[in-house]
Amino acid sequence: MNVLIPDDYQGAAAAMPCLQMMAEHKVTCLGDLTREKQPDAILAQTECLVLIRERTPVDKALLGKMPNLRMISQTGPAGRHIDMEACTAAGVVVMEGTGSPHAPAELAWLLIMSGFRRLHEAVTAFQDGQWQVNSGRELHGRTLGILGFGKLGKRVAGFAQAFGMQVQVWGSERARAEAIEAGHTACETREAFFASSDVITLHLRLADQTRGAITFEDLSRMKPESMLVNTSRAELIAPGALERALRFGRPGYAAVDVYESEPVYHRQHPLMQLPNVLCTPHLGYVAEQSYDAYLRSAFGNILRFLSGDHSMVLNPGALNRPG
Repeated sequence: MNVLIPDDYQGAAAAMPCLQMMAEHKVTCLGDLTREKQPDAILAQTECLVLIRERTPVDKALLGKMPNLRMISQTGPAGRHIDMEACTAAGVVVMEGTGSPHAPAELAWLLIMSGFRRLHEAVTAFQDGQWQVNSGRELHGRTLGILGFGKLGKRVAGFAQAFGMQVQVWGSERARAEAIEAGHTACETREAFFASSDVITLHLRLADQTRGAITFEDLSRMKPESMLVNTSRAELIAPGALERALRFGRPGYAAVDVYESEPVYHRQHPLMQLPNVLCTPHLGYVAEQSYDAYLRSAFGNILRFLSGDHSMVLNPGALNRPG
């Protein structure tokens, strides 16, 4: 079977030991699909597509270039980047895998520490021949606000406790209840959450009810010396709201790992023009162990499907349609 792994930016999939799971199949790894000179010939022969998170949008146009496609195996949860209705109509089954919260949570904490100590500015100045141009602040005794208290939020809360921070949570009723059960504070109001946190880190899933849920009004309630960290999804914040809030001075700093349109290859992105933002290129899950966990799960789903186990198929209607 011809298997394609597109948008493998670092060539990580090709180097993973778990690729041996697919030894009986022909696996092709491509870098940035949008920059490949002649991808159509490869797409036309593809029977199975392995997606690395949300990097590759799968719509009718892409499906039209893959007449032999039988299945899509998603690393991690399947999201809005996959047109499920179009896949079902084309007889393409979609399967989602599992991953690990460790790498994304660690990156969120790294950005929090780097931002509070203004590490990026200090290193940049040092490389430019300057010495000790700024001073950072300690996290100990500060308040970390976590918006969303799932696996990632809980792991980051553990990091915060280890550093002597107070943890408070805002989110669903269930999230607030779980925060209290874990010994943290559940804010009584949304307004109090934004106003009293020294650092706010976002760990919500993107859905209709969370898209654009964080507004300029929310951000403008934050302290001038506070920091916002977004390693979740850019679309959680209303368009333009973060840039406007940072120019307004509340919050005073932000660290961002996700963008509305990715990949970003130019320096003209609005957030990259601001001196009080640390921008990273969506590194949340980009770690060797994380890649291995994601790909091992995706490959396992393919092999299970080929052996006759269809229990992991998200769109069973595709099974009965001609492919």
